[in-house]
Amino acid sequence: MKKSLQMVLPRSPGGSDADGTDHQAYDQSIIIPNKLITTDDRFERRELSWFATSQIPTDLAIQVQEVIFNVHKYPLVAKCGYIGQLELQPSISNFGHDLKLENFPGGPETFEIILKFCYGLTVDLNPNNIAALRCASEYLEMTEEFEDGNLIAKTEAFLTFVVLASWKDTITVLKSCQTLSPWAENLQIVRRCCDSITYKASRENTSTGDVVSEESWWFNDVATLRINHFMRIMTAIRAKGTKAEIIGKCIMNYADKWLPDMDEELEGLRGYGFGKSELQFSILRRKEEESSAQNKEQRTIIENLVSILPSQHEAISCKFLLQMLKTAMVYSASPALISDLEKKIGMMLEDANVNDLLIPNYKNEDQGIMVNSPEQRTMHDIDVVQRILDYFLMHEQQQQQIMGKTNVSKLLDNYLAEIARDPNLSITKFQVLAESLPENARSCDDGLYRAIDIYFKTHPSLSEHDRKRLCKIMNSEKLSFDACMHAAQNDRLPLRTVVQVLYSEQAKMRMAMQGEEPLTRGDNSEQEEHQPSTNTEIKNLKSELENVKTKMSELQNDYSDLQQEYEKIRNKHKNASGWSLNWRKIKNSFHVKEESDDTGDGQHRSNPVRFRISFRRRRSVS
Repeated sequence: MKKSLQMVLPRSPGGSDADGTDHQAYDQSIIIPNKLITTDDRFERRELSWFATSQIPTDLAIQVQEVIFNVHKYPLVAKCGYIGQLELQPSISNFGHDLKLENFPGGPETFEIILKFCYGLTVDLNPNNIAALRCASEYLEMTEEFEDGNLIAKTEAFLTFVVLASWKDTITVLKSCQTLSPWAENLQIVRRCCDSITYKASRENTSTGDVVSEESWWFNDVATLRINHFMRIMTAIRAKGTKAEIIGKCIMNYADKWLPDMDEELEGLRGYGFGKSELQFSILRRKEEESSAQNKEQRTIIENLVSILPSQHEAISCKFLLQMLKTAMVYSASPALISDLEKKIGMMLEDANVNDLLIPNYKNEDQGIMVNSPEQRTMHDIDVVQRILDYFLMHEQQQQQIMGKTNVSKLLDNYLAEIARDPNLSITKFQVLAESLPENARSCDDGLYRAIDIYFKTHPSLSEHDRKRLCKIMNSEKLSFDACMHAAQNDRLPLRTVVQVLYSEQAKMRMAMQGEEPLTRGDNSEQEEHQPSTNTEIKNLKSELENVKTKMSELQNDYSDLQQEYEKIRNKHKNASGWSLNWRKIKNSFHVKEESDDTGDGQHRSNPVRFRISFRRRRSVS
């Protein structure tokens, strides 16, 4: 039996959708003549069962998941080869029903539409159900062998000529394929949708040229897809030669949608001590309470995104990589992935920000139970930053660059100042991190001095040995004048460090005074060759020089005062040693007098001589 069928296509109010820019939703219908609708008038639902209401009783019960459809055999056997083959069996009832369709694509909703098609009712084909209908028709073997214009042919035509011509419809169909595996893969629905999206996105990138500063219009649509479909599209787009900047922006846009915002989630963890540990413990417990499937999905997203990150530094920001690292640590990603992220961050560490480097301590080896060691209760994970810094130094050594070390030295000093406020931070970790950079990396040690001073404030119980140990890291000759003035009045610094600071500042002042005349000559020659200096500039230079002389004289006075105090302390030690020597002399004299009282007259005459001789000898030795 052949049927005359008519495909009603939509009309776009804004024109054709072939360019992929029209995002309107349409209703497509397959119209069947009413004279053929003789078997059934409508379907009626009763609890979890559907009944075909007609004058002819139903003779077939089909179960799809939890829903039972009571229908007639003939309309289904006429169009479904799968059911026609089962009809030859003598008995197909195992659960009190004539037929049970296992793993039916699309579920009861899709089977209901197929029943309407088999009974000759109006069927609406749209991007939301076309993929499920295509898979279900393949499941039921609704081929042209049983009827011309069967459902397989109609769904294929709709996919090819309607869906794939529209960008928005293609995205919708691809999203609906997520629950239709493996049917959608085997029928090439996913491949055809990905190819269509790739073609349109690549054509858009080619037309825009070098303009990648603004977000492309297709970023948000692609970000709604699942990670497996997103990976296929991004791999295909990269294979077509799309610029790394566009790939990177698309990846960052996808991560913003699918990965949690760590900065907001960890808000409030800026304190230190046991209160911080309790907050951290609550976060770890909350992560455990989340479903394991969700955690696995997050890990899968992170692993896939890291695997397609462009290698070019300008494609991905360092801030984004650090956020990915934090998220990977929260969801317990593999050590290899975390190490890969650390290497990528190390190669572009000079672009990092101090706040981004403050990585919370996510150590949860014992299922979120915080250990009792103070080093394990530190607010931030220092070891991660140490490894990132080591990767940076290895990369800089290979590239033989110096500018990056200068920028990173300021970053590291600011980071040390932040972590120095942690009372649980050990002096060893602080010292090792501060000494990681080579000596020539820092042009000024003001930032390092500030970090050390903050550490002394937070740890007032440090011994004198530990204070000297940290101060050895700092080079007093690289301190600015303001830092030297602050250090000279800082009671937390060891006295030896203060003297070194004052001495180095005095030496710098002396060199500045000696270089005053040559500097003036150089300025005069430069004025004659290039442009004359104004009188105001000369007056300013003179006033600054006077200020330098005044400050230098103050430093000299302070230095002389320190020398006088040192001489006083030294004299006190000398007086104490002289007093002990005199006391021994007096004691010996009393001992000689006692011996003279016990001996005779002859001995009494000779003892004074011996006493004088021994006294002279002791006097000469002393």
